[in-house]
Amino acid sequence: MQIFKQSPGAVRDAIIGALESEPEGLAVETIRRRVANRLGPTADSSIRSYLRLNTPEIFVRLDRGRYALVASSRIREETQATLQLAKGGNGRSSTNRTESFCHGHATLVHTDCFHWLEARASHSIHAVVTDPPYGLIEYSDHEQAKLRAGRGGVWRIPPSFDGHQRSPLPRFTILTPADVNALEHFFHRWAQAILPVLVPGGHVIVASNPLLSYVVASAAVRAGFERRGEIIRLTMTMRGGDRPKAAHEEFSGVSVMPRSMWEPWLVFRKPIEGRVQDNLRRWRTGGFRRPSTEQPFGDVIDSSPTRATERSLAPHPSLKPQAFMRQIVRAVLPLGEGVVLDTFAGAGSTLAAAEAVGYESIGIERDAEYFKIARQGIPRLAALLL
Repeated sequence: MQIFKQSPGAVRDAIIGALESEPEGLAVETIRRRVANRLGPTADSSIRSYLRLNTPEIFVRLDRGRYALVASSRIREETQATLQLAKGGNGRSSTNRTESFCHGHATLVHTDCFHWLEARASHSIHAVVTDPPYGLIEYSDHEQAKLRAGRGGVWRIPPSFDGHQRSPLPRFTILTPADVNALEHFFHRWAQAILPVLVPGGHVIVASNPLLSYVVASAAVRAGFERRGEIIRLTMTMRGGDRPKAAHEEFSGVSVMPRSMWEPWLVFRKPIEGRVQDNLRRWRTGGFRRPSTEQPFGDVIDSSPTRATERSLAPHPSLKPQAFMRQIVRAVLPLGEGVVLDTFAGAGSTLAAAEAVGYESIGIERDAEYFKIARQGIPRLAALLL
């Protein structure tokens, strides 16, 4: 058998492809077979060498001769934690594995979104609007415990500004290359899971961050979505603009990075069937609902920080204002028909917005504390008069 000499990049991509859907990892021999199926016969020593050289940045060694992707390993740990929670921590399955809550046309489910998406029927969701964990780390149990204790951790607790107390912000600048790599693989897996349940022409709108939006966009496109631009939420945060740490007097005229005055919400679409009008007739999707017959839906929306009154109704560090959420949720169903999904429901702002505009919606939230907050917050936020 002839062994082909492959470029390092090709071997890397083939190994990553072999491990992407294997959170439990694979033995080196199995990885070698999968790489050979993709590239042709490849030297076993090349694969072992590449695995060793890129651990722990890309791969994690689970056992002797067994590896997984860093992202898959984290997902595996989170999944096991979720299952343990569902079992009540005693190893025995609970009769109530997934708790749910309904209000009007909104349904909130306490579970892991990957588990829920695996069980969902294909072509049953018409749009996705979600505000995900930008960096995975900030919503881990460890960092959430710090945030809830007021210690911050990866979260920055900004000072009051102009008489207003700003909400906590994750410190994305501390992410390592391995963290960013794990983030890309997480969103690739997430986009792959969403694609089958979404109808053709269904849009996905994802809140992001100027520092990391390219990672989310690359992952979604690689999974099969079309990138359709982004919606700019014009709002000033407390991110950026600071002088050099511990040298603010020496360099008083310097900002380390620009003060953030906007927030990107990435827009993707599942490929349509035929022309847009054909897709609209069959699936009721493919475009955006206009604010009026004279005015098209635009990609710049003026917004303000979430009001204190809304935060008191649904205290969540990333709560977005209803004035903004109702605009994008309304727009995402072009004919006002279908089901809107939020895979990272948080305090339920997407579901509340959908309820306010008269849409059916489903939200998934794995954090027990945020699930409790959303149960109370959805009815209250939906009832707000803006």
